[in-house]
Amino acid sequence: MLLHQAVTRDAVHQLFDAVKAISVQGYDADRRVVYWNVGSELIYGYTREEALGRTLEELIIPEHMRDIFIADHENWVGQGIEIPASELTLRNKSGEDVSVFSSHILFADEYNKKEMYCVDIDLAEVRQAQAQVVFKENMLKAIFEATPDLFFLIKEDGTIIDYHAGDKKNLYVLPKYFIGKTIWGLLPGKVSKKFRSHFFKAIRQGGVSSFECELSMPHGLTYFEARIIYLKADKKVVVIARDITEQHKAAEVIRKHAYFDNLTLLPNRFLSLDRLSQMLKDAKRSADNVAVLFLDLDDFKKVNDSLGHKTGDKLLVEAANRLKLAVRESDTVGRLGGDEFIILSQALISCHSAIDIAEKLLGIFREPFKIDGRELVLTVSIGIAIYPENGDCASDLLRNSDTAMYQAKALGRNAYSFFTKEMNGIMLRRLEIEEHLNNALEREEFEVYYQPKFDIKSGDIIGAEALLRWHNPILGNVTPDEFIPIAERTGLIVPIGEYVVKQALSFLGDWQSVHQKNYTIAVNLSPRQFRDKKLIDFIKKSLNDANIEPERLEFEITEGVLMIGNSYVDGALAELHKLGVKLSMDDFGTGYSSLSYLRKYSFDVLKIDRSFVSGITLKKSDCDLVKATIAMAHSLGLLVVAEGVETREQLTLLDELGCDLAQGHYFSQPVPAKELIDFQCTANRP
Repeated sequence: MLLHQAVTRDAVHQLFDAVKAISVQGYDADRRVVYWNVGSELIYGYTREEALGRTLEELIIPEHMRDIFIADHENWVGQGIEIPASELTLRNKSGEDVSVFSSHILFADEYNKKEMYCVDIDLAEVRQAQAQVVFKENMLKAIFEATPDLFFLIKEDGTIIDYHAGDKKNLYVLPKYFIGKTIWGLLPGKVSKKFRSHFFKAIRQGGVSSFECELSMPHGLTYFEARIIYLKADKKVVVIARDITEQHKAAEVIRKHAYFDNLTLLPNRFLSLDRLSQMLKDAKRSADNVAVLFLDLDDFKKVNDSLGHKTGDKLLVEAANRLKLAVRESDTVGRLGGDEFIILSQALISCHSAIDIAEKLLGIFREPFKIDGRELVLTVSIGIAIYPENGDCASDLLRNSDTAMYQAKALGRNAYSFFTKEMNGIMLRRLEIEEHLNNALEREEFEVYYQPKFDIKSGDIIGAEALLRWHNPILGNVTPDEFIPIAERTGLIVPIGEYVVKQALSFLGDWQSVHQKNYTIAVNLSPRQFRDKKLIDFIKKSLNDANIEPERLEFEITEGVLMIGNSYVDGALAELHKLGVKLSMDDFGTGYSSLSYLRKYSFDVLKIDRSFVSGITLKKSDCDLVKATIAMAHSLGLLVVAEGVETREQLTLLDELGCDLAQGHYFSQPVPAKELIDFQCTANRP
């Protein structure tokens, strides 16, 4: 019997030694440790050697539990009252709490001495898991409370069984009316149909399905995003509905900024071209025509300059409203920018339909615009390109209608023009000129010619106008009328203009040196050059380098420059006047505001446009206008130059009218520098 008990105890010890996950301590009637397995070492931190022979309360029983522990032990040993299994918080070697589930077993050894074995299971992971569960529950509760979303727990048949509402104002109906009811049975028609479709899609595909919808709520129209999640294991569906009204409004604002013009609310260039591309796709399938009408308001800039941008903006809005009323609902009216509009018309029967549209558009602009108590008359120039004859893509049609619009401008404005192959050739010519113009300076293809100016009374040469000429090996001679506007648009006019100034001043120095006489040299300044912040410094340096007195240099300025109306123009003209160079108003009489500009700026010279000079011997009106211009200029202390003089009769009449200077083919065409130095006037005085 004794042997059997010893063998049993050893077998139990061997079993406990092999189990590291469980702590087993054996102790005698005096609570001194007689057995301490590896599991106990791991949980409590004491090695077997440290634990054997010491009382259990000394090792792992917290001080506040020791009296109870000792009493319970004595009651079991002495009276057979078992210690029940329970969860305890004991103590390890470091004094830290250890949560265990503790069970007790009483043995008698081979000598009938009682030993108690305590089997402890570490509850640390359990406690941690429980803490995580509690944390997650609290976290979810906090999230639910903080999130304004609506949550619904729904059966597979659509019956609502539970809900949470972060923002109860977004509940379409009260809970007492929807718990136990199908969710789509509560929603209005279109929303209900969409919800039902996505609900069963989520169940069928076993994932998430989402959609957006709008509901008319007591507080206004509300936009929602609904996400439907199927919980396959629970055979339940979770629906999360989020109020996205603000995001929807923000997206709508962004969309309008991206696709619509802020001022007129018309489709902008991007959206207009997108719609044109879609029209062309439809037209290719149906073999229909599409018309692109490019509109530009005539003389709109003058309204802006004279009445201000606020009035100009109101005029643009009214123009946009008229255009919308003049076209079909299926047509698109867009604003490309500035005073440029576009109309896209599809499914046209023939080109005559486009003519009808264009004539209707011209007609609606005949009625004066009433802006701030003023009646303003504004006309429009229209260019028309037709698909497929004039292009098969949006960019080609836009470009060709733009070209046609300029043709309408050339016809006298307040007109329309169709794109033709001839206009296409003009456009290709412009592109070719622009390509070769880029490096013309570096290739030394430019040369400055000079047209002499004469004193009408004495017949003496008093100066010359510098005129740029361009000969390209491939294009041949390119006229200034062709390349100057392109240079202006591309910005190349700035370095080209600097080249002309330097050449003209260098020539003037040579010319004066040869003849030992003072001359003036006139150079044209373009609008783009006035935007060059280095213009004044460049002119100062150029005069200094060429050793030319400022009053020997004259800048001819057209009304187009003055119409810009920006402060940098005013500043540049003031600086030029202060510098001492002469200022000449070129092409006088061709604009509408020349008189006001003469009053505003410090001009020294006035040049009468050739279109008036050519008619002075033929039309009394032209003669009277030139006579009045000369008298007015002299009253302002200005010299008067007549340009484009071609006959002796014109020269004689100009002398009688009191004109000071003249230039034109009657005296000489523009000539190279060397020819002007050697030039001998063959024209007789009047």
